[in-house]
Amino acid sequence: MQANDLILFSQVIELGSFSKVAETNHLTNSVVSKRIARLEQDLGVQLLYRTTRKLTLTEAGRALAQRAKVVNQATLEAIEAVSGFGENITGHIKISVPTISGDLLLADAVAEFCQLHTGLTIDMSLDNRFVDLIEGGYDLVIRSGHLDDSSLIARHIIDSEWVVCASPAYIRQYGLPAQPQNLAERNCLQYVYQTTGARDWEFKSNKGSYFVKVSGGFSSNNAAALRKAALGGYGIAYLPRCLVYHDMQDGQLVDLFPSQVGKNLGVYAVYPFTKQLPNKIKLLIEHIKAYYLARSQYFVSS
Repeated sequence: MQANDLILFSQVIELGSFSKVAETNHLTNSVVSKRIARLEQDLGVQLLYRTTRKLTLTEAGRALAQRAKVVNQATLEAIEAVSGFGENITGHIKISVPTISGDLLLADAVAEFCQLHTGLTIDMSLDNRFVDLIEGGYDLVIRSGHLDDSSLIARHIIDSEWVVCASPAYIRQYGLPAQPQNLAERNCLQYVYQTTGARDWEFKSNKGSYFVKVSGGFSSNNAAALRKAALGGYGIAYLPRCLVYHDMQDGQLVDLFPSQVGKNLGVYAVYPFTKQLPNKIKLLIEHIKAYYLARSQYFVSS
């Protein structure tokens, strides 16, 4: 018994006639009929009652129908899983990405994808706000945090931890805060794009998450500006690990509470709901995800 004959049998049931199956598969009616007959011969049972007006399943045919449908569906899913990998991907993609990720990783990842698929062009906008995908004509958006719009699909890429950090110069001058609650007495650099509020910094303990309300003289909607202020020794910053990863590796910034910071946001690829995601978008998401995971140390502590 051949799997192709099972698939053909499933199509006969779905479409209801040999002629429709023949047309769908670019075969003749006689070839379809012979293959169904071969399947019956291999199984030793009759699967269909054939009349000039319709096809009716026998008891054995009904028993086989569901299994044949599973084989057909598995085949379609297998083809879909690799669809596009051997194709010459062409066209245009418009995407929006966060400023931090765009500067650090996504510019390289997207440019590399364009190089792999020379017939493709990509327009990448850097924007921290959650843009309107439909109105803005975006094919794909990379964002962190929670998705409220149920008309959009969000695919998880990686989790992104945040850190509380300060420069060695700041620590020499003011000392290390003994615990997160002491931050209320320090000059804290505040990121106004925080969904929980610029002054509310999240931490975790054995009893669960809690917030420390901080204050300070400098706030910004640009995380890179806060990073520079922290490097200059002007205060303590609460920032995504990926932004200050190299600074901490080089000793220019110190992670003050490495196991206590509670903020951890998922990074998602977001796109409009569709029954069939275009291969170029699917492959770009896979490329971005692989790029992030290969550099997971930027986002999560080991």
